[in-house]
Amino acid sequence: MRILYFARIRQITGRGQEDVDVPPDIATVSALIDFLAARDAGCAAAFADRRTLRAAVNQKHVPLDAPLSGAQEVAFFPPITGG
Repeated sequence: MRILYFARIRQITGRGQEDVDVPPDIATVSALIDFLAARDAGCAAAFADRRTLRAAVNQKHVPLDAPLSGAQEVAFFPPITGG
């Protein structure tokens, strides 16, 4: 699965994207966050406050409890504000 990181999350993790072999028991975006955060300190720091996270699965905005079935790409980014 391709994982994309944007804005602050990209800065903290030190990467913009990566391809990850996600175990089959990872069924939701939230479980994916747990899996990624357990891998290294950068991801743990980037995902520490879920209130500041937004996600998109296959380029569609989804809540963090959204299922991953059929996901080929998951993007993480901070809340978007306008002005």
